[in-house]
Amino acid sequence: MNTQITIYTDYVCPYCLLAEHIVEEVIQGQDIGITWRPYELRPEPVPTLRVEDPYLPQIWKQSIYPMAERLGVPIKLPTISPQPRTDKAFEVFAMADENGHGHAFSMTALKAFFQDEEDIGNPEVLANLGAKVGLEREAVLNALTKGTYRDRHREALRHAQEDMTIASVPTIVVGEQVFRGVPSHEALRRAIDQATAEADHKQRLPDSTLPGNAH
Repeated sequence: MNTQITIYTDYVCPYCLLAEHIVEEVIQGQDIGITWRPYELRPEPVPTLRVEDPYLPQIWKQSIYPMAERLGVPIKLPTISPQPRTDKAFEVFAMADENGHGHAFSMTALKAFFQDEEDIGNPEVLANLGAKVGLEREAVLNALTKGTYRDRHREALRHAQEDMTIASVPTIVVGEQVFRGVPSHEALRRAIDQATAEADHKQRLPDSTLPGNAH
């Protein structure tokens, strides 16, 4: 696998679900991997959004619903208010990712919130979602209670904030190209083609041209 797409996401960001739809369409039939990385938009103690306030209904009406309709993605503004925090969901993601189910869990969490209106801040709900992707339900609950993956999630947040200077989601990284927001099909396809060509070029270089092999 030569090309990798990294998606920095928060499970309460509807644009992340819409962006993933574009990613899946563009990479269909290609040997391209997707790596998810967490980024909390509103970590403790920042208040989370409330559906009763003007902002959410307005942005959904003006931007999210029209984009979802164009893309053919079923999505709805959840009535859960205030919106759940996602630190616990990302702890379960870390557990799922460790077991090779990171992509499946991220998609399951996004759809659970934006299509089924499930409270993804609730440990019982998260345990059910974990079970859907192949984790043991009781093991998820135990990990959440003990904070088994808490430090791993905190390190992932540090990486996103400090190493990658992520400030919004979705942020999608393809080779040297960084998309902040939902990319167009065309722009994402060009970035993938460029990253793939660069990876193929590096593979064809003779060993003598690689760093550390000069004589």
